[in-house]
Amino acid sequence: MCWAGRVMLGTFSTWLVLAHAAAACEFGPFPYRATGIVCRMTKPAALLLNQETAQVIQAAFRNAKFPNITGERSMRLLGRVAYGLSNIQVNDLSIERSEVEIKEDNAIHISIKNVTALFKGTLTYGYAGAWFLQLFHSVDFEIESSIDLQLNINLLCQKDQVTPDASDCYLAFHKLTLHLQGDKQPGWLKQLFTDFISFTLKLVLKREVCKEINAVAQTLTNFILELAANFVQDKDIIVDISLSSDPVIKAGYIESHHKGLVVYKNHSSVLSDSVFSPSLLTESRMLYFWLSEHSLGSLAAAAFSDGRLLLNLRGEKLQELFEMEDTEAQRKAVQTIFQGTSYNDSVAKVWSLTQPRISLQPEGTVVRSSVAVEVSTLPAGEEPLVALYMEKEITVTIQATYAEKKLILQPVDSSIETKVFKCTADPSGEDPSIQSFLQNMILVAGIPEVTSRIGSALTSLMNSKRLDLFDIINPEIITRKGYVIVQLDFGFPSHLLLKFFEKSL
Repeated sequence: MCWAGRVMLGTFSTWLVLAHAAAACEFGPFPYRATGIVCRMTKPAALLLNQETAQVIQAAFRNAKFPNITGERSMRLLGRVAYGLSNIQVNDLSIERSEVEIKEDNAIHISIKNVTALFKGTLTYGYAGAWFLQLFHSVDFEIESSIDLQLNINLLCQKDQVTPDASDCYLAFHKLTLHLQGDKQPGWLKQLFTDFISFTLKLVLKREVCKEINAVAQTLTNFILELAANFVQDKDIIVDISLSSDPVIKAGYIESHHKGLVVYKNHSSVLSDSVFSPSLLTESRMLYFWLSEHSLGSLAAAAFSDGRLLLNLRGEKLQELFEMEDTEAQRKAVQTIFQGTSYNDSVAKVWSLTQPRISLQPEGTVVRSSVAVEVSTLPAGEEPLVALYMEKEITVTIQATYAEKKLILQPVDSSIETKVFKCTADPSGEDPSIQSFLQNMILVAGIPEVTSRIGSALTSLMNSKRLDLFDIINPEIITRKGYVIVQLDFGFPSHLLLKFFEKSL
């Protein structure tokens, strides 16, 4: 789910971050060609994203800097005529429709139909040497235009990252009508300038508009790549999402393969051969992510090394944990353990003693780890006292869902094996009721509480990377032996694209 944000910020630029030209990159030898993460975006997503193409094209037109156009021409009877078009601006831009097509020649073809635009500016002209005598005339002009735009975006790779080449850009003019000083009636002056300005104007418009479209595509792509890099990095833990091999571009989808190596304090994990197969993913959903067991296991290992697998419970949370059931046995066990100390003056510390071992199975994600639980009481004005210490070998199967912008981790099966048990109030460990109560408490309340806290922490981390700004529709997290698939549809957050243009262009 962590990579959903980066594929929903641009229109055609979104596609550009997912693939590159087949021969553009040279990939290293095994094992660096192994794949830990695969992303597939399908044609339904292309159709949705294409609805936002108008925003990109309009931004390109508005942001284009049109140079002054000058020229001269010898005209019979009039002599030499010199002219200049200056202060060219675009107004009243509209787009009738846009179409997108994925080609297996490593290109994305976008057709923009009937772009109507009104260009305004100033026309300066003079005759027979008057240019040198500063004898010239200036009139305001308007140019009505109707244009078809064809973009063939080639996908290139630089430093294992995608860059777009939108230089293959073609403008077809259906209409280019010049009006002078608001006069809509044909006149000899308008006819004169329309005849020999039109060709030059078309070249300038094509050059400047296509150059700006390419620049906007580059800007969007750089922004998305920076966002993606930030999304998969948190302090000293980084996921390497650089490309691991050539992508697959089909008529129905674009599929990119990424290393998925976990880097912690400059030490990188190493992947073995990938078990990914294209048949594992379909084309019915907009977006798919395939994640290997090894990548997820490496993330857990990095979190353990970074000291993140630690939880402290006190006050009401501690009370909820130890008073999950109101029975005589429970009350007796709690009294024995805490010796009358209040929950506000106590703390339970839970942490992982060993690196968690992750196994992905059809029934869920199986996590195995040695876990320590320490309950300390904090009498006023005295040193903390360890009332209880346990070490447990815990195996838990977790099913993950994502709903209402929250990651929910639900334990569906758990087992516990006690390795160490020390209780200050029962140093001999001969009170089986205490161990029985604690065993039941950990299974029924402890493990769900820990997984809930981890789910909340991961949700907060993803939302800090702005995932909650996106409209994720009916996401499914499907575990299989050795890998997990995340599949979803999405709604495009148009306001983010507009905000990006406001700040960047």
